[in-house]
Amino acid sequence: MARPVVAIVGRPNVGKSTIFNRLIGDRLAIVEDKPGITRDRIYGSAEWNGKAFSVIDTGGIEIDGDDMILKSIRMQAELAIEEADVIIFMCDAKTGVTQSDEEVAQILFRSGKPVILAVNKVDNLKRAEDIYEFYSLGFGDPVGISGSHGTGIGDLLDVVVENLPDLADDDYDEDVIRVALIGRPNVGKSSLVNAILGEERVIVSDIAGTTRDAIDTPFEKDGQRYVLIDTAGMRKRGKVYETTEKYSVMRAMRAIERADVVLVLINGEEGIIEQDKHIAGYAYEAGKASLFVVNKWDVVEKDDKTMQQFERKIRDHFLFMTYAPIVFLSAKTKQRLHKLLPVVKHVAEQHSLRVQTHLLNDVISDAIAINPPPTDKGRRLRINYSTQVAVKPPTMVVFVNDPELMHFSYERYLENKIRAAFDFEGTPIRIFTRRKSDES
Repeated sequence: MARPVVAIVGRPNVGKSTIFNRLIGDRLAIVEDKPGITRDRIYGSAEWNGKAFSVIDTGGIEIDGDDMILKSIRMQAELAIEEADVIIFMCDAKTGVTQSDEEVAQILFRSGKPVILAVNKVDNLKRAEDIYEFYSLGFGDPVGISGSHGTGIGDLLDVVVENLPDLADDDYDEDVIRVALIGRPNVGKSSLVNAILGEERVIVSDIAGTTRDAIDTPFEKDGQRYVLIDTAGMRKRGKVYETTEKYSVMRAMRAIERADVVLVLINGEEGIIEQDKHIAGYAYEAGKASLFVVNKWDVVEKDDKTMQQFERKIRDHFLFMTYAPIVFLSAKTKQRLHKLLPVVKHVAEQHSLRVQTHLLNDVISDAIAINPPPTDKGRRLRINYSTQVAVKPPTMVVFVNDPELMHFSYERYLENKIRAAFDFEGTPIRIFTRRKSDES
């Protein structure tokens, strides 16, 4: 199910990023120990009163070119309006209402989107009285908050969830593989969609997806039904979007949430840049099956080692996704295009693979016999048994004597042994460690 999106908008230095971090909590911390993932995030997940939603920190959007502050703020507000279901308009009780606040208010007011006015830095009683001047912005009751102290965040979240829309579930059958194409601008997402459909179209109709400007295109190939979730509609919006690379992350996240398999497109002609890692990192964090698609391979000057060298670069840059296969192709000439869908189908199958408990425990027992867990201050990790509790992604629970004794390196060792035994190509594996007494 697609999650609604909440965007945080406001002029610089009002505390947008602090509130962003408050809302998403420690959800992103789970990937801090994964090598290769960039930690600069503008998009995260939050939940309040049983309602899950995504959060955009527009302060993290870098606008190229003219660095006029007002122009930058205006662009960020426009981006938020385009992507968000609910907008948190952040102001600062310390400085009061400014011209920039009024500019943003005018843009947001015309949008017709639900706007919640949050006044930050309400750190004492005097500041609490200062919020009344913000009624002049025309958004009703301001919510006084303090990012540094965390006060008022619950009240803010209450108002946010009251305004969240209910997004419809996809009405696709369980056997349909939903494929999202993500990547920075100009990697060839539209071209690849057209190439796939032009060559392999059997059943095609365009239906508006549950996300704005994404087009769901169902088709069938060799008896397998697919839906392509194309995020390339971003190109039609003009220079604001052409000059904002991080915007692609917002559009990509919407598609990732609804996908079974994510195609991470890389421009073979230009090579790998930091933004590619940002986008791939979201696919990893969402637990989706993934593969790298190196497009524009027809224009790359090649010798007998070029592909191998490019593959090594991908593995070096994306250390957190070593499980993802790599497909080299050209959407323009359709060179090697026939290799893509069989890989997509394979990783989708691995993503939903369930391993019998006794087989999983046999593999882990063999792994322990070959390489026993190390001791920590005289105490040794003891693994009692394991079981798979979920698919998409495959999720294992390992019951042990003390979860704190499970070192990340040993968990990775067990993951590698599980992969060697059961494949799981193209899908992340989640391993959770619990104390044996938590079994019930």
